[in-house]
Amino acid sequence: MSHAFRLSFTVNGEPAEVLVDSSKTLLEVLREDLNLTGTKHGCELGECGACAILVNGEPVLSCLALAVEATDSHVTTIEGIGQGGQLHPLQDAFADLGGAQCGYCTPGIILTAKALLDRTPDASADQIKEALSGNLCRCTGYLQIIESVQKAAEEMRLRPDLQVRGTET
Repeated sequence: MSHAFRLSFTVNGEPAEVLVDSSKTLLEVLREDLNLTGTKHGCELGECGACAILVNGEPVLSCLALAVEATDSHVTTIEGIGQGGQLHPLQDAFADLGGAQCGYCTPGIILTAKALLDRTPDASADQIKEALSGNLCRCTGYLQIIESVQKAAEEMRLRPDLQVRGTET
C-alpha cells in the first residue's frame, strides 16, 4: 500500500519539494511533477539507459529508482548541465558531430558520459564504450557518440569550471 510523502531534494542546483505517492519512480516525479521532460521513458526495465540521470554525480536509471530514494540527494537532469545560458560541451559536441540523430536516447547518454568525464577527464575510447554500455541507441551506430564524448572531454579539460557541478553533499 502506497502513501504520499514529501520529497525534499536538490534538482539541477535548485531546492525542490514535492508531495508524491511513495510508489512513484524518480522518472515519474521528474517528468510529471517537475515537468523536466528531457529525461525519457524508454523500456522502463532498466535495459536501455534513456532515463539515466545523475544522483550525487553518479548515473542512475530513474525508471528503477523510487522517488523516496532521492530524499536529500542532488539530482541532475539534462536540463541542468549547461551553465549561464550556454550548452554543456557534451551537448555542443553531440550537435556538432552527429552524436544525436533522433535524440531520444541522447539525454541519458550525455549524463552518463558527464559522470565518466567528471571522474576520468582523459577517458579512453574503451573507457567511454564501457561507461556507455548500458545506453542503447538505434540510430547512430555509436561511432559519432564516442567521437562526441572525446571532443567534449578535450573541451572540458580546457575549462575546469565545468567539472562536477550540482553534486555537492
